[in-house]
Amino acid sequence: MQQITLGIIGGGTVGGGVFQAIQRNGDLMASRLGVRFKIAKVAVRNVEKLRSVRIPKPLLTTSWESIVHDPGINVVLELIGGTTTARSIVLRALEVGKPVVTANKALLSAHGEELFAMAQQYGSNLYYEASVGGGIPVIKVLREGLIGNRITRIYGIVNGTCNYILTRMKLEGAEFREVLADAQRLGYAEAEPSLDIDGHDASHKIGILASLAHGFWVKPKQIHVEGISSISRLDIQFAAQLGYSIKLLGIVKKLENTARGRGSVTKSCAAVQVSVYPVLVPNSHVMASVNHVFNAIYVRGDVVGDTLYYGRGAGQDATASAVLSDLADAALDLKCGSKSRIPPFVPHECEGMVLDIDEVVSRYYVRLTVVDKPGTLAKIAAILGQSKIGISSVIQPEGHEGESVPLILMIHDAPNANMTKALARISRLAVVKAEPKMIRVESFE
Repeated sequence: MQQITLGIIGGGTVGGGVFQAIQRNGDLMASRLGVRFKIAKVAVRNVEKLRSVRIPKPLLTTSWESIVHDPGINVVLELIGGTTTARSIVLRALEVGKPVVTANKALLSAHGEELFAMAQQYGSNLYYEASVGGGIPVIKVLREGLIGNRITRIYGIVNGTCNYILTRMKLEGAEFREVLADAQRLGYAEAEPSLDIDGHDASHKIGILASLAHGFWVKPKQIHVEGISSISRLDIQFAAQLGYSIKLLGIVKKLENTARGRGSVTKSCAAVQVSVYPVLVPNSHVMASVNHVFNAIYVRGDVVGDTLYYGRGAGQDATASAVLSDLADAALDLKCGSKSRIPPFVPHECEGMVLDIDEVVSRYYVRLTVVDKPGTLAKIAAILGQSKIGISSVIQPEGHEGESVPLILMIHDAPNANMTKALARISRLAVVKAEPKMIRVESFE
């Protein structure tokens, strides 16, 4: 039986999980693939450190270079995270012609275009199933399972920390800061949680999916990102009364074609919305029932229709499962002498057609804190009317005593630019006592 020799760079949660999974199911994979894996070296910062997964000391090294340049190692696994040393590792490995498996969504988001170009230049390959959705095989779905489809929609709950916080806020009626502190205590949120709660982790992942679905590299700066730290207990409660749950969604929408040309050549290009922000999701939709640390990715193809992929989006075992999937692909490619059966990003749409957030059309939930006196709603409605924005419903809850009361508006479809300008004017009204809160409403049409 053919043997593939592996070098693992990183012995932490993910690296240790992969080492453990290969020990556990290596024979199973060998029987299915006709290829056996042998781990030659594991690079770590400190060989004396106690680890949750025991790695035999003779396998450990502090030199990642010794793995990359070892002619006996066939596949390099980059499992350290970050975008500096990890970038150097991946570039060096690809340059010497070795396939690389990575779980590093931040690296791909920041440098993916460069890395895939390097892989193509040197005839190597980069595998990245574990970069999005943990154990959910969504990369393989988009690259292979739905290869005969034009992808028109992707909606992703792709950050377990945010989903955990929003779920508990809904179930317990708790405030954001209270649940965040508990999530940090339980290990679901980092001590410095901004990467998660500000939406950046989700933007890394949704950018990779958008690039894969539409064939041109979506740069991080093109993605509109909002987090969940401004979501209050009141917003969760009012959303529930209206029949919605609030979720942080990564959204990729293919919109109508737009003509773009250079000189005498004109191409038909699809404008694509790529965004991350909190959304009111109808409770009747399946995405509203994705709770706690679970992830779900909803994909619509023009042939297949709607599909849903659900599971654990992070954690040692879920990530290790995705890495094993990539190892299987890398092993089969080496066994069959194929550098890349399906290229990772084939340009089939125009470069750079990411829609600016100001042009995105949506429905909206708006919560205002206003003076409870006659004429207040009329002043607000006048500004919205002047901006050609229609109100679909108004709720002024009873039981809120005092001069300032919440006023909830549900708004018809309107461009984002119109809404932000109108709300800026509304915030300057004397009867409005706090910054307006706007959350988009998604219908999944």
